[in-house]
Amino acid sequence: MLSSRNRHRLFEAGFRAVSATGADRWLAPAARGLGVILTFHHVSPEEPGPYAPNRLLAVTPDFLDATLCELDARGFEIVDLDAVPERLVTPDDRPPFAVLTFDDGYRDNLEHAAPVLRRHGAPWTLFVTSDFADGRGRLWWIELERAIARLDRVRIDIGGRSLDLPARSPQQKTLAYEAIYRDLRGGSEARLLDRIAALCAEAGFRAGDIADELCLSWRDLRALGRDPSVTFGAHTRSHPMLAKHEARAAAHEIGEGRDRLAAELGRRVRHLSYPVGDPTAAGQREFALARDLGFDTAVTTRPGHLFGGHAGHLHALPRVSVNGCHQSRAALAGLLSGVPLMAWNRGRRLNVA
Repeated sequence: MLSSRNRHRLFEAGFRAVSATGADRWLAPAARGLGVILTFHHVSPEEPGPYAPNRLLAVTPDFLDATLCELDARGFEIVDLDAVPERLVTPDDRPPFAVLTFDDGYRDNLEHAAPVLRRHGAPWTLFVTSDFADGRGRLWWIELERAIARLDRVRIDIGGRSLDLPARSPQQKTLAYEAIYRDLRGGSEARLLDRIAALCAEAGFRAGDIADELCLSWRDLRALGRDPSVTFGAHTRSHPMLAKHEARAAAHEIGEGRDRLAAELGRRVRHLSYPVGDPTAAGQREFALARDLGFDTAVTTRPGHLFGGHAGHLHALPRVSVNGCHQSRAALAGLLSGVPLMAWNRGRRLNVA
């Protein structure tokens, strides 16, 4: 199996090839569809160190600015998520549209993303996990990263087998993270949270404390809500991989997250983002739950652009992740063209099963 570094090098080579051949221009009319929903998480000027397994979730303010400039240069109209259903039903001869979404509710979105977005006059959507706004909840992917950063060796029991991994150098830490992440993601969420909490304790910190450090509080969110360009969406109560839970629990997570957000911010919450959002975390059952709970739209992390057929699948909308490992113009041009995603989806316009 390819390491994450080699995999990202392969992706970057593909982006350069698309750019060099001009495919991002001449195939774009067929591949980009009617528009695209872009996904961001962290926006920070800090350069990642040699051990940064979650670097894919962070872009710099300068690259966010470059993304907005590239959207403008390619003729995209940036619209609010509220506008998507109508744009899919009545495309007419309008230019392609782009929607900017930010998941989880990180404080750096206010500090570093909002000024860039305001300068461009761009509307955007922030998907908030209510437990994170309470200063609790488990950002387990960051907990795992920080635990391994503090440990010289990682010992963990997963699925009936024991892992004993060296973690002295940045490369060893990265390999340990990848091995543990892959194995834990394949099992139950309860086991994942339990094993990572144990590693946090061994590393000398308490699981569940990171949200208060990294995420926006309700006070921060209310202040941000005074900006009319910001739409708030629900991202559940505690950020579970919904498909790993019983239907009643999944519905409770979705509904409670929305209701808390609406009560705290005094706004109707029309849109949902499924945590993790890939097929292991959100499928047809979750799409039906979002529809039955009254959301106008719900977004996944399944990669793809938007086509007219998505008007019939508003609770299974694809997005395109702006990946912190690929902060280059070639990567951005490729993603906005839709060409690499058309290849990824083997020519399918809809991936809603």
